[in-house]
Amino acid sequence: MGYRACPCFWGKDIGSLLKKFLQENSVKNRKVLDAGCGEGKNAVALAGLGADVTAIDCSEAALKNAQQAFDDNTVNWHCTDIRSLNSPLEAFHIVIAYGLLHCLKSSDEITSMVSRLQELTAIGGWNIVCAFNDREHDLSAHPGFAPCLIPHSTYMRFYEGWEITFSSDEDLHETHPHNNIPHVHSMTRFIARKVQK
Repeated sequence: MGYRACPCFWGKDIGSLLKKFLQENSVKNRKVLDAGCGEGKNAVALAGLGADVTAIDCSEAALKNAQQAFDDNTVNWHCTDIRSLNSPLEAFHIVIAYGLLHCLKSSDEITSMVSRLQELTAIGGWNIVCAFNDREHDLSAHPGFAPCLIPHSTYMRFYEGWEITFSSDEDLHETHPHNNIPHVHSMTRFIARKVQK
C-alpha cells in the first residue's frame, strides 16, 4: 500500500461524500467514528468543525502519516481493528466507512462489519459509506491488492429500514501519487440515516 511509499497518500481534502453531507448537516458536538480512517483527512476535518472524533485504522503507517500531516488536532486516534473496539451500542451520531469494506476478506466479513457499524450508530444517526462494488475495476495501480467486491444492490439491502438520503453507483477515475497510474473503480457511495423501528 502507498502509506509507506509517500506521506498523505489520499491528500488532505475532506472526501466529496462528506462535503455533500455537510451541506445539510452540522457535526458540532456530535460523536463521530471514522472506521478505517487511513491518514485521517476526514477525521481531522470533522474535528475541526467541532465534532468529537474517534478515528480507527489497523495500519500503523497510515496513522503515523496522519499525525505527521495533521500535527495539531483533537482526534482520538486508535491503531486497532474496528471489531475489537470496546464501545457501547449506539454510541456515535455519525459512523464513516470510507474505503474500509472492500478491504475485508469476504462477503461474510463485510456483512458482519456493516452490522457492527449499524449497532454503533445512535437512532437518528448516520452512516456514510464509500466502497468498491463488483461492476468494473482496473487494478493495475494496485499490484497484489484483491478487494472483496459485492454488488451495489447488496449494500443497499444492508440498509433496508434506514432512510437513504443519497446513493450512487458510479465510476471513480483516479491517479495515486506513488505511481501516477490512471485507473478506474466502480464505487458505491451512500448516506443513510438510522430511523426508529
